[in-house]
Amino acid sequence: MTDQAEFVPPDVWEWDMESGGKFASINRPIAGATHDKDLPVGKHPLQLYSLATPNGVKVTVMLEELLAAGHSGAEYDAWLIRINDGDQFSSGYVDVNPNSKIPVMVDHSGDTPQRVFESGAILLYLAEKFGAFLPTEPGARTEALNWLFWQMGSAPYLGGGFGHFYAYAPAKMQYPIDRFTMETKRQLDVLDRNLADREYMAGDDYSIADMAIWPWYGALAKGLLYGAGEFLQVHEYKNVNRWTEAIATRPAVIRGRKVNRIFGEPDSQLHERHDASDFDTRTQDKLEPQD
Repeated sequence: MTDQAEFVPPDVWEWDMESGGKFASINRPIAGATHDKDLPVGKHPLQLYSLATPNGVKVTVMLEELLAAGHSGAEYDAWLIRINDGDQFSSGYVDVNPNSKIPVMVDHSGDTPQRVFESGAILLYLAEKFGAFLPTEPGARTEALNWLFWQMGSAPYLGGGFGHFYAYAPAKMQYPIDRFTMETKRQLDVLDRNLADREYMAGDDYSIADMAIWPWYGALAKGLLYGAGEFLQVHEYKNVNRWTEAIATRPAVIRGRKVNRIFGEPDSQLHERHDASDFDTRTQDKLEPQD
């Protein structure tokens, strides 16, 4: 390990607003709203407020898969939340997600609007609401939930751990990069071994477990996450790559990846989605030029 000046924690931690790397401007040690603003509400019962990060993509893929499977009640409005601008700290957003993270969904189909926050909770809520993409047989259901919650527990090590220190930290530090690289490769090996004798994460059927894991680890396998494909030698994980490619070609996945996306090629972006026709008739206000 290279020599580094040792950091000695103070007796009492104090917030340094100038530190923290790329996302320092939106990270803070307190919760709550920073400004008053109501959330917009569209014409459909399901209202999604999100951004096409991996956690956001999970939900838009699920909604598009439900629609492709014939569940017309899954029609939805997807509103763009620009997290770098602090949209997630509006009073309206905090009301539906006190944790101020994306995505959040509000279901207006009942007598009282139901908020659902945390991406895994949204996937589970939708699977149960529509009776789709989650097995009903107890053993198979439990296996799918095993992998759904595996993702919820594992991805913070990939994102906030590896991704932060490899790509976003204000200074490169060997110890955290080595530590979280080791964990990320261990996770890829867990997935690769699981997929050695089954088509999808929980067995022969595509489920919310795949929808949860793919936006993170599929993007990693394709070298699209943090530009770390070569560093992590992702080509070594043959089963993960086979699974990644199979899911990537699904039409609903292709559509879901575009929703609330504000980066990449223009034809890969659909800033807001209010109708299925929006994928074909994107207007300038739905697809703004990016700097």
